[in-house]
Amino acid sequence: MTLNFSAKITVDAKEKTKSIFDSINTDNKFYPENPTNTKMKFTNKILISIESDHIPHLRANLNSSLRLIQASYDAIESVNDS
Repeated sequence: MTLNFSAKITVDAKEKTKSIFDSINTDNKFYPENPTNTKMKFTNKILISIESDHIPHLRANLNSSLRLIQASYDAIESVNDS
C-alpha cells in the first residue's frame, strides 16, 4: 500500500517532552479506527509521522496532534504555576 501524503512533526518541550509524549501516545494507541497511519516515537524529542491517502485525513490528524500537544503543555504549565 502506497500512501500519497505524509507529514513529520518534531516536538521539543524541554523537561515537559516525556510527559507530553505519554499523554498523546496513549490517545493514539486507543484510536484503532484512525484513517491515517500515525506513528509516535520518543527519543529526547517527540517524533510524529503521519501518512494518508487523503489529504483531509492527514490535515485533521495533524491538527488533532498539534492541539493535543498544546493542551498537554498548557495543562503541565497550569500545574507548575499553582
